Amino acid sequence: MKLDTKAFRNIVVLTGAGISAGSGLRTYRGADGLWNEMDPESFSTLEGFKRDPLRVWRFYSDVRDAVLAAEPNAAHRSLAKMPLAAGASLTLITQNVDALHQRAGSVEVVELHGTACRTKCSNAACRLVPFEDTSVHRKEVPLCRQCGSPLRPDVTFFGEMLPMHAAMRAKRALRDCDLFLAIGTSGTVSPASEYVRSADYVGAKTLYINLEPLATPNRYFHQSVLGRAEDVLSSMLGG
Repeated sequence: MKLDTKAFRNIVVLTGAGISAGSGLRTYRGADGLWNEMDPESFSTLEGFKRDPLRVWRFYSDVRDAVLAAEPNAAHRSLAKMPLAAGASLTLITQNVDALHQRAGSVEVVELHGTACRTKCSNAACRLVPFEDTSVHRKEVPLCRQCGSPLRPDVTFFGEMLPMHAAMRAKRALRDCDLFLAIGTSGTVSPASEYVRSADYVGAKTLYINLEPLATPNRYFHQSVLGRAEDVLSSMLGG
């Protein structure tokens, strides 16, 4: 199907791990998901980090290696080149930590879950500014140069609050949304699960694009398109 994106004024796109599968990055859930092999409680929670920070760093070092080796695919490029009407806006909200949208050329990217290649201090009271970081740490835990606390990847662990700036940007974009696309994500994890309902509430057209159908029907999605994100978006938007 073709989608005339120039007919809309305020487009919001939500992406999940499925959009980066075409770049060789594994999803977290599904048949080949990472969480099938390891317990997310140990590798992606603050409690797990406090118990064994080196174990978490080894996991995210592997994530960093994979992210740095990956390249944006046709889905990322299609979104970056999406045709827009004069004065229209596109806000791209992603649950991914791979920064492939930015590397493909997208500008207005809201990172709900942070980014794998950035590091911050685990001490909430520390004033260290999060910094870009491609270093891997498999032998020892890096320490903060300001307070001596363990450093951690600047990602949102399960159970943590979303970055306030990202959450507010997403909320503002959805307030005026007239087209909402969920791509490569089940949208079942809050707050992403609430976004389609918000878009429907303000009268937006809503589309679900994923490899698999919704496990539970969601009446807030007006249309579903099944297939690989890179194939669907290349056909739908071009690129």
